[in-house]
Amino acid sequence: MVDILGRQPIRSQSQLARLLAEDGLSVTQATLSRDLDELGAVKIRSTDGELIYAVPSEGGFRTPQAPLGESVKEERMARLAGELLISAEASANLVVLRTPPGAAQFLASAIDQAETHDILGTIAGDDTVLLISRDPAGGQALADHLLGLAEKSR
Repeated sequence: MVDILGRQPIRSQSQLARLLAEDGLSVTQATLSRDLDELGAVKIRSTDGELIYAVPSEGGFRTPQAPLGESVKEERMARLAGELLISAEASANLVVLRTPPGAAQFLASAIDQAETHDILGTIAGDDTVLLISRDPAGGQALADHLLGLAEKSR
C-alpha cells in the first residue's frame, strides 16, 4: 500500500482498492480505511488543488549518501516536487520551499529520504520547508536544482 501511495497520486480509497486489486490484493473498504489509519495516511493538497493521500515516512538517523542525481529515491523527490513545490528561494546556505497548505512535511520527508549529500537537513511547517545546504553558499544551487526537478516532473 505504501509503495502504491509513493508511486502515484491517490485521490480516493476506491482508486487505491482498485490498484491493490491489480496487484492481486483484494481488500474491503473497512480494512483499507483501517490500514490507512494505522499507516498515519493523511490527505494533502497538491499544487493543482486536488486532495491526495500521503503517508509520513519513518523517522530516524539518516546519513547522506548520494550526490545530486544518483539516488533512486531522488525520483520520488522529483515527482513530489513536481506535485507540491510552488516556489524556492535561497539565501546563503538556506532554501525556503513553499508548498500548498499541509504538504510541507511530506515534501521534506521525501527530500530527507533522498539522502542527497548536498542537503544537510530540512525543517517543515505546514506550507514551508527550510532546507539547509551543506555548502555555505550552496542554497541557490539547491533551489535551482529542486525547481528544475519540479519542472521536469510536471
